Amino acid sequence: MKLSTRAEYGLRAMFELARHYGQGPIPLRSIAEEQGISENYLEQLIAVLRRSGLVESTRGPQGGYLLAYPPEAIKVGDVIRVVEGPIAPMGCVNEDNQSEICGRAGTCASRVIWKKVRDSINEVLDGYYLSDMVREAERLCKPEP
Repeated sequence: MKLSTRAEYGLRAMFELARHYGQGPIPLRSIAEEQGISENYLEQLIAVLRRSGLVESTRGPQGGYLLAYPPEAIKVGDVIRVVEGPIAPMGCVNEDNQSEICGRAGTCASRVIWKKVRDSINEVLDGYYLSDMVREAERLCKPEP
C-alpha cells in the first residue's frame, strides 16, 4: 500500500501549521516555500483540510491558515484520512464503505489478514500527533554537542 503525495504534502502542511501554532495565521505562500510544495497544489489540500474542520482561515493582509485545534489534539491518522480517505489495503476492509465487501467475505481467509494490516496502519497513524512531529523535528535539528 502506498500513500499519495496528497498524504505527504497534507501532513507536511499541517506540520508547518503545528510548528507555528499560537503565532497567528500563516500565509499559504510561507507554508509552500517552507515545505517545498507547489502553492497551487497546497491550495487544494488546504481547502480540503479547512472543510474538514482541522484548519481555519483568516482573510486580509495579515490572513492565512492556522490549526483549528492544538497540535496535541490532531492525530496524524486524522490528517491522512481527510486528504486520502479511509485507510485500507483492500476495499473489502474499508471501514467507511462496506458496500465493497464481495460475496466471499464470510469465507475469505485473506480478509482476516487485510483487516490486521488495516488495523496496524491505523494504530501507528493514530498513535502520533502533530505535536509529536514538532518535537521530533526539534530533536533532529538540534546541533550535535
